[in-house]
Amino acid sequence: MIIKGNNLHFQNTNLIFMVLVAKIVTFDFMNENENPWQTTSSKVEYENAWIKVSEHKTINAAGNDGIYGTVHYKNLAIGIIPLDEENNTWLVGQYRYPLNKYSWEICEGGCPVNTSPLATAKRELLEELGIKAENWQELLQLHLSNSVSDELGILYIAKNLSFHEPEPEDGEVLQLKKVPFKQVFEMVMSGEITDSLSVAGILKMKILMDSGKL
Repeated sequence: MIIKGNNLHFQNTNLIFMVLVAKIVTFDFMNENENPWQTTSSKVEYENAWIKVSEHKTINAAGNDGIYGTVHYKNLAIGIIPLDEENNTWLVGQYRYPLNKYSWEICEGGCPVNTSPLATAKRELLEELGIKAENWQELLQLHLSNSVSDELGILYIAKNLSFHEPEPEDGEVLQLKKVPFKQVFEMVMSGEITDSLSVAGILKMKILMDSGKL
């Protein structure tokens, strides 16, 4: 096969057939409203106040029997990026038990279902950073690990800030630091910040800033 610009020139007729077949199979799955999976049974294997782990007996798109493990999150994931008039923001540092590693990330917290995400964001910003904001803007929503969980994240930008005493929850050991947004963006690009909510939010904010929309 030779690639010239946007055109493909095939030197092998068998390859042409393989590509055509691949395209036909792909088009069979273009109906976004049709679920190709069938669930024959489900069993809860573990549950606590935050998550529910289930195993499902399934029939996949090829008609084969299989299993699928899922994690249901009972809270929404909330992230907040406060921004002052000089384009500084704040990071929270804490030890993340599942990773066995220290992590610098944006202000985050959990929002119980049927609770206001914005009210939760305001509470978390005050608890962790001691900040209140007059202006709030939803930045984005994202699924954090959709191959195995249904966890949904909602991120906000907070502006017009006032400063108060933080009110951390019992058991939280946090470091706080004020950082120019440019430096936070560089921490994402260098891989120093790896938390998914933080990475997604910071990158979108950078695009909005560069385009004059923020």
